[in-house]
Amino acid sequence: MTKDLPKLKNIPTHVAVIMDGNGRWAKKQGLMRVRGHEKGAKAVRQTVETCAELGVKYLTLYAFSTENWKRPKLEVDTLMKLLVSSLKKELPTLQNNNISLKAVGALELLPATAQKELQEVIQATKDNSHMSLTLALSYGSREELISVIKNIASQVKDGNLEIEDIDNEVIHQHLYTSFMPDVDLLIRTSGEQRISNFLLWQIAYAELYFTEVLWPDFRKEHLIEAIYNYQDRERRFGKTSEQL
Repeated sequence: MTKDLPKLKNIPTHVAVIMDGNGRWAKKQGLMRVRGHEKGAKAVRQTVETCAELGVKYLTLYAFSTENWKRPKLEVDTLMKLLVSSLKKELPTLQNNNISLKAVGALELLPATAQKELQEVIQATKDNSHMSLTLALSYGSREELISVIKNIASQVKDGNLEIEDIDNEVIHQHLYTSFMPDVDLLIRTSGEQRISNFLLWQIAYAELYFTEVLWPDFRKEHLIEAIYNYQDRERRFGKTSEQL
């Protein structure tokens, strides 16, 4: 039975999800790995719709990492085709829920068809304001931070920025994710308990939630359970309980 929706007074502003377990789900079913990725699409839809329903303002999904390019060509090709078909299929869902789509990562590495479809959906939803859905595609946080360092170093070299002026805000402005706040709640499915090069700067004070549920089986009730767990925690940001 699905739990009642969590109390609205303490909903995380930014939820990020490492969608893990597609391959293991397929193996358990005696299927090819790519079938697990296809089944994961339903979990994406329910997660997006539930976050919008709860009032989450920013949702970031780790869809494809820079390391994923090393996977077998068949799996990568299938993932790219699935990305294109999912974007086309889910556009009505985004529009009906007033959700804007964005993407971060080395997007230039994506196939031309995927880039084209991605940009079309981004443009079609750019004025939607209820929630911002961001896909991390061809994304690696270390690569992002290298880019930040190079850009800031270039500004210092050109005399446009003083070293003494480099602070958290300056770094934030140079991140791929500069358009949204840091992560409040990071969820990883499949039982693995690691970050996998995802939003390393942005999760500095995030609450981490790990579940054994494989991504294709992740449903509304599992997300709500994660939100309840988040609401039971005390976020101190370096302070003591008495200071809050």
